Amino acid sequence: MNIHSTAVISPDATLAEGVEVGPYSIIGPDCRIGKNTSIGPHVVIESHTDIGEGCRISQFASLGGAPQDLKYRGEETRVVIGNHNTIREFVTIHRATAADIGVTVIGNHNLLMAYCHVAHNCKLGDHIVMANAANLGGHVHVEDFAIISGLSGIHQFTRIGAHCIIGGASAVTKDIPPFVIASGNFAKLFGLNLIGLKRRGFSAEAIQALRAAYRIVFRSSLLLSAAIKKVEQEVEDLPEIRKFIDFIRKSERGICR
Repeated sequence: MNIHSTAVISPDATLAEGVEVGPYSIIGPDCRIGKNTSIGPHVVIESHTDIGEGCRISQFASLGGAPQDLKYRGEETRVVIGNHNTIREFVTIHRATAADIGVTVIGNHNLLMAYCHVAHNCKLGDHIVMANAANLGGHVHVEDFAIISGLSGIHQFTRIGAHCIIGGASAVTKDIPPFVIASGNFAKLFGLNLIGLKRRGFSAEAIQALRAAYRIVFRSSLLLSAAIKKVEQEVEDLPEIRKFIDFIRKSERGICR
């Protein structure tokens, strides 16, 4: 390990081999830092935080702070961060409240650019990009390969579907289905994320089926329940179509249209 002499590390913290900690950083009690993770200068990892292997945490990031929720009464909750994440300057990630999943979770291979905020009880999957100053309210769930552009705000309890892209400075108050483009204040849908889907190797068959499903659900005059039924009857039964429809069916906040 390469620990700077000015770093303050709790005796209750556990650091694996190869961990680097920069000047004036603080690692509090009940924190576990995985192998080969690099923590820059002036980082605060407050408490009850697990960080996986190979992560890169830049200066002035603040992880594991108490949730900004008036219902929080000091319950012992955690932040759990996976492997190979890049967390840039001034990012804040807060511990959970005791509600629902009771933990704030960030998966693997994610990029959180400067000034991003991940609030209590959020759950992020893998390969997500949050651009500068993108902010998640409490209890937001973000699926794999989603992109949230800079200065966007995501309302609490909102779900962000896999492989979607949200344009810059958007205000998102309803669930964003997988595979789509959303943008605006308040956010609206602008079709499929075709460039993203092609780059990630989705087949022409899957993209064509998603086009058909999107047109039925969002471009027809059918009620949502009728549109879903029509998709199931008329569009080829592919995993991508099942994911698209299942996400919409399970929405509690309502779907961005």
